[in-house]
Amino acid sequence: MTIQLPDVGGVLRAYEPRQEPLAVTSGTPFTSRTVFSAAHVVADPFADTSPDSAAAVDWDATLAFRRHLWSHGLGVAEAMDTAQRGMGLDWVGAAELIRRSAAEAKAVGGRIACGVGTDQLTGPASLADVQAAYEEQLALVEASGAQAILMASRALAAVAKGPEDYLEVYGHLLRQASEPVVLHWLGPMFDPALEGYWGSSDLDAATDTFLEVIAAHPDKVDGIKVSLLEAQREIDIRRRLPQGVRCYTGDDFNYPELIAGDDQGFSHALLGIFDPLGPLAAEAVRVLDTGNTAGFRELLDPTVELSRHLFQTPTRFYKTGVVFLAWLAGHQAHFTMVGGLQSARSLPHFARAYELADGLGLFPDPKLAEERMKNLLSLYGVNQ
Repeated sequence: MTIQLPDVGGVLRAYEPRQEPLAVTSGTPFTSRTVFSAAHVVADPFADTSPDSAAAVDWDATLAFRRHLWSHGLGVAEAMDTAQRGMGLDWVGAAELIRRSAAEAKAVGGRIACGVGTDQLTGPASLADVQAAYEEQLALVEASGAQAILMASRALAAVAKGPEDYLEVYGHLLRQASEPVVLHWLGPMFDPALEGYWGSSDLDAATDTFLEVIAAHPDKVDGIKVSLLEAQREIDIRRRLPQGVRCYTGDDFNYPELIAGDDQGFSHALLGIFDPLGPLAAEAVRVLDTGNTAGFRELLDPTVELSRHLFQTPTRFYKTGVVFLAWLAGHQAHFTMVGGLQSARSLPHFARAYELADGLGLFPDPKLAEERMKNLLSLYGVNQ
C-alpha cells in the first residue's frame, strides 16, 4: 500500500506508510527534567468567522488535547505562541483559555504554566500602558492558580528606548509577582516585531541585560525560556544563571543535545515541538531519568528533522504544521485553524511533514492518518 506525495517540484513519488505506531507508555512523573509542551488550540470549524474575527475555539477538543499531554506526564505551557497568541487568539480568548485550562489542570492534577503578555494593547502605548497590561494578565494567571510565564511583548519592543526600560518594567513585575515566574526570550524568527528585544539587536548586549534582570531578582525567577535557535548561546546563558534558576530550552532545532546537557549542566524544556511529539518526548525523558543519555538521544535525535521542517522559515507559521499533525493523529476531527492559518503552509510542506511524522510512528492510528492525508491531497487535485 502506497500513497503518492508531491515534492516541491510538483513531482509525485510513492511513499509506503508505516503500519504500526511507536510503542510508548504513559504515566509516571519525570524525575530528572521539568518538561512543558506549549499546546495549540483547536478551532471551532462550524463558527461563521473570518481571519479578522475573534477566535472561535472548540473548548472540548482543546481541553481533551491538554489531558492527552498530562496523561503522558508532560506539563502544559498554556496560551503561548503555539496557541496563536497575537496570531488569531486575542487577549479575551487567551484569558478564557487560561481560566479553562487552569481549572482542568487542577481537576486532573496536571502541571500548568500560562503566558503573561500585553496583547490587549492594540495601538500605540506608553511604558506605563505596557506595565499595566502585564499587571492585568499576571493577576489573572496568578488568580487561576497557574505559574506565570512573562512573555516577550511587542508593545514593549516598540516603546522601549533602551535597556533601562526593560530593567524598569521587568523589575517592577518581578517584585510584584507572588510566586517565581519563567522569563521568556522569544527571538525575531518567531515574531519579527520582537527585533531588538532587551534594548539591542546585538545579542551579546541583549543577553547582558536579560541576565541583569535575573541577577537583580533571582528569588522571583524560577527559570528562563530561551527561543533563539542558537544552541551555543543558550548554553552560554545557562552557565551564567544564578544557582537555582533553571533554563527551559525553547530551541526547536537543537533540543536533544540541550536537554541531555554536558558536564556543566543541562536544560529543562518548554517546547512547541513537544505538542506533536508529546508521547515520544515523554518516553525519551523517562529513559533519561534512568541515566541512559544514549537511549534518550536515540529516541529524540531522529525527531529533529521533523522539527526543523515544521519550524522552517517563516518560523512563525510552525503552528500550521503542529495542528496539521494533531488532525492526522486523530486529536481533532478537522484541519481548521484560528484565523484561517491552515493556509499558511504549502501542500509539499504538509506532504513532507506527514512522511516524517509517520516514519517516527507518531500517529496512533496510521491508517486514519493515511486516509486523512489522502483526503487533503484530493482537495489539491492529487488523486491516488
